[in-house]
Amino acid sequence: MPIRAAHMDELTALQDIERAAGICFRDIGMAEIADDEPLTLGELGRYQRAGLAWVAIDGPSTDVGPGPGPGVPVAYLIADRVDGNLHVEQVSVHPDRARRGIGRSLLEHLAGLAAREGVPALTLTTFTEVPWNAAYYARCGFRLLDDGGLTPGLREIRARESEHGLDRWPRACMRRDL
Repeated sequence: MPIRAAHMDELTALQDIERAAGICFRDIGMAEIADDEPLTLGELGRYQRAGLAWVAIDGPSTDVGPGPGPGVPVAYLIADRVDGNLHVEQVSVHPDRARRGIGRSLLEHLAGLAAREGVPALTLTTFTEVPWNAAYYARCGFRLLDDGGLTPGLREIRARESEHGLDRWPRACMRRDL
């Protein structure tokens, strides 16, 4: 499935993908996660303007520049620069397209970009007991970090997640060396 930079006028589609992808959390007793609103358009716009937002699309891979472009986004990944690494802030796949390798393709796209830039690793935070979270990322080459492996930026991210109530369920940081 083609991957390209997200366009500004697709940000509401990213929110829709996030809402749809979150529904599966309700089935495992995490209704608060299912009901949590996605990032605002302003927050998503920051990633898009920084060149750190990508979409996987249904349709041709030709990117025609500004505008919705060819194809319709079915998944997205946004990243941030944290302590010299690229941090996966969010990766979501619409449930109608799940289990087809799209999330992995987005992660590989980011890994390729990071390698070209000389970035040493990808990092992320995730739920450890959700089957499509930590175990999935381990299959994608990420490893769990213990407290001693956390950088200051990752500690800050975990503190914000805790303030948001995400620590009601076990969470951890993961790293994929490149």
